[in-house]
Amino acid sequence: MRIIPTEIPDVLLLEPKVFGDDRGFFFESYNENQFFAATGLRPRFVQDNHSRSARNVLRGLHYQIRQPQCKLVRVVAGEVFDVAVDLRKSSPTFGRWAGALLSAENKRQLWIPEGFAHGFLVLSETADFLYKTTDFYAPEHERCVQWDDPAIGIQWALQGEPMLSAKDAQGVSFADAEHFE
Repeated sequence: MRIIPTEIPDVLLLEPKVFGDDRGFFFESYNENQFFAATGLRPRFVQDNHSRSARNVLRGLHYQIRQPQCKLVRVVAGEVFDVAVDLRKSSPTFGRWAGALLSAENKRQLWIPEGFAHGFLVLSETADFLYKTTDFYAPEHERCVQWDDPAIGIQWALQGEPMLSAKDAQGVSFADAEHFE
């Protein structure tokens, strides 16, 4: 596994070793020992999630203010632009974002630690998005930051208006969001 730095040192882009030939390919999408050797982290994953979305669907920017989740995310079909926004007030990168293209083709994964809002935009016809989390989904603690807040300035690769859920369309500004210490 190779670690590719992002704009925020705590957000890691992981590139697995892929073994392929005329029959197809094989790679370990997660190996605790290799993850620890590469990152120094040993997360305990408790939940796996799978979503499918159409082109131009934008999900996020989500986080849980209590029961915060670390996430290891990847795409198994299609392509997305994935984003993490630092909501940790004590962080030198507070309010900044890191983004990466994740696709079935590049097989890259993004590690998003606690204290970050997360979202993605589907760039392909459809995308199947998988993510492992270190805590359970707790809807009562879920929060949403406005995806297009100019204070954050995410450079989404949008063509037209995104398709948003009702919940995501009502995200709060970064200034009004609950932050982590």
